[in-house]
Amino acid sequence: MVVEVLHPGRATVPKADIKEKIAKLYKTTPDVVIPFGFESAIGGGKTKGFALIYDTLDYAKKFEPKYRLIRMGLATKVDKGGRKQRKERKNRQKKVRGIKKASVSAGKK
Repeated sequence: MVVEVLHPGRATVPKADIKEKIAKLYKTTPDVVIPFGFESAIGGGKTKGFALIYDTLDYAKKFEPKYRLIRMGLATKVDKGGRKQRKERKNRQKKVRGIKKASVSAGKK
């Protein structure tokens, strides 16, 4: 749904507050409401964005993109290391064959 928040004379309303208000309006819990994509109008006083309401938290976890779940604290970010580190490991693996690749990908000890 499209959400439009009017807040004349005040700073931009936090997403947590928007989440609670929408949950109260639709008689549901705030954990199944997912607000995103909010942009303030030039001059302030008005913010537009989107929100999704799911039946259960399981449905939210199933259909929401990973980055939004991480942003809301429902999932943890997978740390894959630095870009250069990944490239170096890939190139080291190309030099060996077979089961030795596992020991090369483990890194130096």
